[in-house]
Amino acid sequence: MAQALRSSAARLRSAGIDDADLEAEVLLRHATGLTREQLFARLQEPLARTSRAAFSKLLLRRLAHEPAAYITGHREFFGLDLACSPAALIPRQETELLVEVAVAWVMGHGSRVKAPRVVDVGTGNGAIAVALAVHLPQARVVAVDTSRGALQLARRNALAHGVARRIEFVQGSLLTALRGEFDLVVANLPYVPSRAYATLAPEVRDHEPEQALNAGRRGTSLIEALLASASGGLRPGGLLLAEHGWNQGRLLRDAASSAFPRARVETKRDLAGRERLLVVET
Repeated sequence: MAQALRSSAARLRSAGIDDADLEAEVLLRHATGLTREQLFARLQEPLARTSRAAFSKLLLRRLAHEPAAYITGHREFFGLDLACSPAALIPRQETELLVEVAVAWVMGHGSRVKAPRVVDVGTGNGAIAVALAVHLPQARVVAVDTSRGALQLARRNALAHGVARRIEFVQGSLLTALRGEFDLVVANLPYVPSRAYATLAPEVRDHEPEQALNAGRRGTSLIEALLASASGGLRPGGLLLAEHGWNQGRLLRDAASSAFPRARVETKRDLAGRERLLVVET
């Protein structure tokens, strides 16, 4: 298996795929059904014929720049193993910042927000909604998306983690299909400008759903629309969090201040030091 791991990593590297060693390992573990510990304990053993054939097929798909998360059907997010498919965007590590801030805010306001009503706008595969439901057992979550396929995948992830009873799945756009007020509004909406969409890596551009990425000329119109609609749906003393592109912070802070003149508005940076998350506390 060691030779298969080395040669496949070299092929992936030659194809311009980042983290080739890790990608090769993930595919080999998926083909063999072994955990990481089991794989490295048996690394000097020969690769069984059936596993070799399965691994070869997986490798060809990855060499064609299909994302590993779609090939294996899984991606870890905020410590949770989540199902992935082309029906929804693959959850990114930078989006964990949104969950961290949301959980910290609810925990810090426990005396006032005992059973928070949360809405996850543009839920995709449910990564944010499920993570919040898992880490905030007192919360009731509404997961909204325009895609029926994405909502089906989100429900599957909620069932897998035992939180489906506390998440309502709604097909609709932004907050238009919802009634009542929310303590917490979170969103990871499309924010890639059209001019930048064509320059994305082929793993993203050619395989992930365009409607979850391409956000028109400026890339901020959906987030701005959410801000406008949320002014009537966010309770006083509530919180709105919206992930955005690295160069969109100032524009969205201005939009948030217009929609919520009395709110505290700020931007949080991701691990790379880039502006990533709009924070609006009313």
